[in-house]
Amino acid sequence: MLKIHRASRGATFVLLLVAAALVLSACSSTKVDSKADAAPAATKCGTVTLADNAWVGYEANLAVVAYIAKTQLGCNVVVKNISEEISWQGFASGEVDAILENWGHDDLAKKYITDQGVAVDLGPTGNQGIIGWYVPPFLAAKYPDILDSKNLNKYADLFKTSESGPKGAFLDGDPSYVTNDEALMKNLGLNFKVIYTGSEAALITAFRNAEAQKKPVIGYFYEPQWFLSEVALKHVALPAYTAGCDADPKTVACDYPPYLLNKIASKKFMDSGSPAATLIKNFNWTNDDQNSVAKSLTVDKLTDDAAAKIWVDANPDKVKAWIG
Repeated sequence: MLKIHRASRGATFVLLLVAAALVLSACSSTKVDSKADAAPAATKCGTVTLADNAWVGYEANLAVVAYIAKTQLGCNVVVKNISEEISWQGFASGEVDAILENWGHDDLAKKYITDQGVAVDLGPTGNQGIIGWYVPPFLAAKYPDILDSKNLNKYADLFKTSESGPKGAFLDGDPSYVTNDEALMKNLGLNFKVIYTGSEAALITAFRNAEAQKKPVIGYFYEPQWFLSEVALKHVALPAYTAGCDADPKTVACDYPPYLLNKIASKKFMDSGSPAATLIKNFNWTNDDQNSVAKSLTVDKLTDDAAAKIWVDANPDKVKAWIG
């Protein structure tokens, strides 16, 4: 925050300033009062509570927003490591101010934005999200038709594990992620069993080892994700997505929709006048921006603040536009 310090330059100067102020006040009292009233709301931040969902792309968003809030707006940033659905519940309880990367969740948007009115949609992050099924590149090169889900059953035996039994193993990540995979297996008649690895890191390790060891693996993955620059996973085509084809989770038999990732915030927080609310509303960057910070966090093992500082120092114009 910018603080202006005025030094005394003599009684005459002070009297002149007072007289000038009185004249301005008499001529336009509304304008002067408006500025005076607005100043505290524009400069005081206080505490901002941000949800931290369990994937590195989200953590890249969080690292940069939190760093700017702390270093340029003087905010006290509190981070809560909670799942997506629990994050939304925080809007009603007052325990969460903002979610920095939302993947769909139309049901939660209806409940907390439309019905309860405790949350607001702050628009896109600028990131384009793709969820889907992927295999390591060696497998796609060896069996090109494996990239069409219609052909997966003839390869199911390749993916059998002790956990999947007589079916092929299909790897998912954290059970809290947006996924239709169990329903898709059933509705598309695929001889695969969904196995939850438990985390994004476990998925990455499985795909990395599969490519290195030429071991068949198929599973859930998504973009933006820095790991795709290390191992160029190949996307398996499901039946094409059409509007409404996934409306019933029990009967869904189509691919995932493209996602325009967005930000969600507490209405109370957005009405507070906090400069952090302006920052989060204006926050908008590209998949490449996010992946560069995510790589700093994951591959280079930098702290959140160190990774954020590198990006912030290299992008002062973007940061200035976000602060407003």
